[in-house]
Amino acid sequence: EVQTVESGGGLVQPGGSLRLSCAVPIFTLDDYDIGWFRQAPGREREGVSCIKASDGSTNYADSVKGRFTISSDHSKNTVYLLMNSLKPEDTAVYYCAPTCTVDEYDAWGQGTQVTVSS
Repeated sequence: EVQTVESGGGLVQPGGSLRLSCAVPIFTLDDYDIGWFRQAPGREREGVSCIKASDGSTNYADSVKGRFTISSDHSKNTVYLLMNSLKPEDTAVYYCAPTCTVDEYDAWGQGTQVTVSS
């Protein structure tokens, strides 16, 4: 399994911004789609955004469209999730994985906690 390491979470006020980072092994971004997922307390893990290895195309959950931006830096083997206009309902543990489909991965890391609260 390809291992990923998430970082960048924290406590932010509503309307604020955070940038999450997902570090992956070298060459992973050439071969694997990378997805960001989140899990709020009492809820199932859900997809947030994904970037395709084949052409760099991206997709977003409806709940974050227009507010979140996924990007990748192959020189740093890192995928980012820039989160703007954060809302309390964005509060969750955020994970990244080498897939766009939540059911296709079972080696989840610790994730990074994002808390949006005043």
